[in-house]
Amino acid sequence: MRELGRRLAKLLRAGDLVMLSGELGAGKTTLTRGLGEGLGVRGAVTSPTFVIARVHPSLGGGAPLVHVDAYRLGGGLDEMEDLDLDVSLPDSVVVVEWGEGKVEELTEDRLQVVIHRAVGTAAPGDTPEHPGADEVRQVTLTGLGGRWAEAGLETLTA
Repeated sequence: MRELGRRLAKLLRAGDLVMLSGELGAGKTTLTRGLGEGLGVRGAVTSPTFVIARVHPSLGGGAPLVHVDAYRLGGGLDEMEDLDLDVSLPDSVVVVEWGEGKVEELTEDRLQVVIHRAVGTAAPGDTPEHPGADEVRQVTLTGLGGRWAEAGLETLTA
């Protein structure tokens, strides 16, 4: 997931909204960590569950990364208004975990990333305490809007 994030970062630019969904432990934050590395931002990218949002400025003059965890937010965009995502979006790459039904109104152009992790399958030698390090994830990337029509998402499947 981290490597996918690094590769995806090469396609991102200021103004991009990336919505991540998947069950707990699917790899949303790990993917975002890779995005941060690929974008060259300052600070460790960790889950913003309790602070709701973290801003990671660019170390090289690129777009900052705004990482949002909307898991604990129940309402739509109104509840997220205090985060000023509409103000941040034009100049930043905004990544929202658990954003379905909450941030779609920010822009018609967005990238939806759905991560599915096989639950309940184990490889030989796996234990509940030490699951396989190479757990398989199935990731579906859906670009919505004109921004993503020619963005090169197909290069990520290699």
